[in-house]
Formats: sequence, C-alpha cells, structure tokens
Amino acid sequence: MTNMALYKREMKGSIKLLVIFSAVITLYVSIIIGMYDPELMKTLDGFVEAMPELMASVGMKADAATLLGFMVSYLYGFILLIFPMLFCILRGNALIAKYVDKGSMALLTAAPVKRRTIAFTQMKVLVSGILLLILYSTILEFICAESGFPGELDITSLIMLNGGLLCLHLFIGSICFLSSCLFSDTKYSIGFGAGIPILMYVLQMLANVGGDAETAKYFTFFTLFHPDGIIAGESQAAVSSLILLAGAIILYALGIIIFDRKDLHL
Repeated sequence: MTNMALYKREMKGSIKLLVIFSAVITLYVSIIIGMYDPELMKTLDGFVEAMPELMASVGMKADAATLLGFMVSYLYGFILLIFPMLFCILRGNALIAKYVDKGSMALLTAAPVKRRTIAFTQMKVLVSGILLLILYSTILEFICAESGFPGELDITSLIMLNGGLLCLHLFIGSICFLSSCLFSDTKYSIGFGAGIPILMYVLQMLANVGGDAETAKYFTFFTLFHPDGIIAGESQAAVSSLILLAGAIILYALGIIIFDRKDLHL
C-alpha cells in the first residue's frame, strides 16, 4: 500500500526540516542537561520562584529530585512539545494540501497509483519524520546524561516517557494530516492543522498556571500527556498515552478515507 518512489522522494523533502529541528533540540537538550548541577539548579529554581506563573505555564517546576525529574521540568513542558509540533504542522500541510493547492496533485493521481496509496504513503512520511525526531531526542538525552552524569539516568523511565511523547506527537501529526486531506486550500489546512494544536497548547499553559484557569485542562489533549505520572509508573498516565495513540490511528485513517473520496477538481 506504499509507493516507495514517492516515499523516498518525500523523505528527502523532510531532511531539511529534520536537520533544523534536530539542531535546535540538540542545543537545548545539551544545555539543560548540563545545568543539572547544584549551583546552576539553584539559579534555575530562583527563576521559577521569581516568576512562578510564567514558569509554571511551560511546565517548569523547582526542586527536581532526580536527573530525569529535572529533564521533565525543563524540557517536557516546552522544548520537546513545541519543536516536534512545528515539524508536524509544516510537514503535514506540505504532504497533501500543498500539492492540491498548487495543482501538482494531478501528476500524482495521473500515475497508475490509487489515491489511498498516495495518502497512506504521505501519512507514512509524516509518521516516519515524527519517529526519527523522537528517537533522535531519546538517544541525545541518553548520551548527554551519561556523558555528564553517568549512572544517574533511569533509562527505562526515559524510554517510557518518550513513548508517551511519541503518542502525543503522533496525535498532533494526525490532526495536521487530517486537515491537509480535508482542505484543498493551504490557508485552511494550515489554519486548522496549526490552529488546533496551538490553541490546545495555550489552554494547557493556562491550566498549568492553576487557580481558576486550571479548568482549561479539560479542553486540551495535552492533558493526556502526563510526564510526571509516566516516570512514576502510574497506570492512568500510560492509559492516557494509549488514548492519544488510538486517537491518532483513527484520525490518520479518517484522513486517508476523506482524501480517497473527495473531489479534487483537478
């Protein structure tokens, strides 16, 4: 069901974005993990205490007891959410809607390849990119942690944590992919594909602040990704990640069905 020629070409098109976002993640991950030091941690905790609401909005908390807990506080509330999400938004739109909007989809559909094969191949390109980005982040975190603080990282918990992170970004990617399949105009594809995840993240930021704004957590899917719960081994956190994964599968399948049946006006 995969067109390998198309898959290889589109994966080449993903390389530039993957390199850019991997470089940014490398910068932040190496710097943050390098700050796992009593003196530097006091400085970071000082920022949290000075601006509690601002720091809480991006998931940053003080007094982390372990290296992984420190990484969760300073990487999993903003850095490892935003940059993979941007990759999903940019790549998701370019795989279907951009082709239709420019009229290039006629070249793909003119070939003896079924529409569903084209859509499935493009979906596979997006999923492959997300997998590579999260896998790279996991390997990078392991290397940085072991080189600077050997033996202090709970590797099993890190793998479980990034498994949950992968489920979240697969779900975000499915929203972008569905929007790309649903709309033939890139402005609408980007509007919905980018607008929904960004709105959900803003709601999550409000929920993190607490108080009356905490009710916003009931209106965003980011609540289903619970890093602290995952590393603590809570079953509810694992179930929430599986819900994200199931949702991603449904939305990807829906996107393929919609593209297969829609009138492209080519």
